[in-house]
Amino acid sequence: MPQKYIEKILRARVYDVAQETPLDLMPRLSARFDNHILLKREDLQPVFSFKLRGAYNKIVNLPDSARAQGVIAASAGNHAQGVALAAQRLGIKAVIVMPKTTPAIKVAAVRAFGARTVLHGDAYDDAYHHAVALAEQEGMSFVHPYDDPDVIAGQGTVGMEILRQHPGALDAVFVPVGGGGLIAGVAAFIKYVYPQVKIIGVEPEDAPSMHQALKHHRRVILDQVGIFADGVAVRQAGKEPYRIARKCVDEVILVSSDEICAAIKDIFDDTRSIAEPAGALAVAGVKKYIEREGATGQTLVAIDSGANMNFDRLRHVSERAELGERNEAVLAVTIPEKPGSFRRFCNTIGKRGVTEFNYRYADDRDAHVFVGVQLGGSEDAREELIKRLTDKGYPVIDMSDNEMAKLHIRHMVGGRAEVGNELLYRFEFPERPGALLEFLTQMGQGWNISLFHYRNHGAAYGRVLVGMQVPDGGKNPLQAFLDELGYTYVEETDNPAYKLFLR
Repeated sequence: MPQKYIEKILRARVYDVAQETPLDLMPRLSARFDNHILLKREDLQPVFSFKLRGAYNKIVNLPDSARAQGVIAASAGNHAQGVALAAQRLGIKAVIVMPKTTPAIKVAAVRAFGARTVLHGDAYDDAYHHAVALAEQEGMSFVHPYDDPDVIAGQGTVGMEILRQHPGALDAVFVPVGGGGLIAGVAAFIKYVYPQVKIIGVEPEDAPSMHQALKHHRRVILDQVGIFADGVAVRQAGKEPYRIARKCVDEVILVSSDEICAAIKDIFDDTRSIAEPAGALAVAGVKKYIEREGATGQTLVAIDSGANMNFDRLRHVSERAELGERNEAVLAVTIPEKPGSFRRFCNTIGKRGVTEFNYRYADDRDAHVFVGVQLGGSEDAREELIKRLTDKGYPVIDMSDNEMAKLHIRHMVGGRAEVGNELLYRFEFPERPGALLEFLTQMGQGWNISLFHYRNHGAAYGRVLVGMQVPDGGKNPLQAFLDELGYTYVEETDNPAYKLFLR
């Protein structure tokens, strides 16, 4: 099997459109972790992502008769631009089916390459099925984003370049994983030439399609996937990528959204460029691997797969980067509600930097404060701070890993209400014009909304926290309604952040 792909990769015609991207040293990160860390800069491609390699190689290898009919693809981002550019260079018709939630900037980018866009559905699966149907109706060739040998071979040229650019010893190559096209191509080539080099995939904790497939020895369909790293938000690994990964991939590491944000900052610090969340996955994986293995003096390559970041997402990234780097702790601390308490509490914190301090009077007994504190970048520093506070008699709850607290509560501290029969839910809904109104219209049919917090994160999905008054015995009908509504949701009624700051 690898022999077949070696030939296909060597013959891949990607350089009609793609560039051989640099393999750059990350000096700051290398010094910090005492390893030689190199960054493969696929964010510097003409469409700011590696995807045009596979797209062009697939299209250029189609028979002339098929090319004359045009090509069609389903994508909300990088693959769409790759297919559109490839078709433009080859002078053929291209149709890209995109979810209605696709940001306008990405739709405009695809149209700028001369492709026709069709907006359909709220998610990739909707767009995919519509594109397949259109391909059959119009006789066009469907260009799959990852589950195709020619696409895989095109992406494999990234691995070929890494070996050519770094002829010395390599210990491991870290590859972001969505459907698996990139890691399949890179692994097939590198393992054939240097079997001793580790190929390590990196996925978000909330989108572990390849990780689960390798763990269970079969492809699995995830019930749902996280939306932060939208470039790799795939519910099932590709069939052909999985087949290759079983033989050529050593492991898949999972990282959190906060760790991805920290990796985006690391890339910026070393290159002054901004990776998209999926693009920074490999750097997050490198850091986690080094810490887990205690590795020093190794040569490690991370593939920066893309830079198609919506500008308005940077606010969210900057907020979470310090948490991902373990440079900040978010704590809920109870202090006595009496004069001098704040000063004594701040003395206990000491000279650590305070990133935020949220408080509002609730009663004359206890005050609950929501505080962010800068740390020295280690788990020990957080534990030492919590121990220092508890030793001084302050009840402390660590909110650093509490998603609801970080997404919503920190922006809401300041008001309490005695609301009877309130249940709290956290929702994700497709972000498109009118979506918030539509969500509210559906939610307000049978239950009184007693709390509502929404904040735009510049992503394809909006995140909302909703409190509803539900009479005794009414929870089961509500659950049935929410299931039928079809939005991803999590009940948060028992979340300690809610009990401390909103009730």
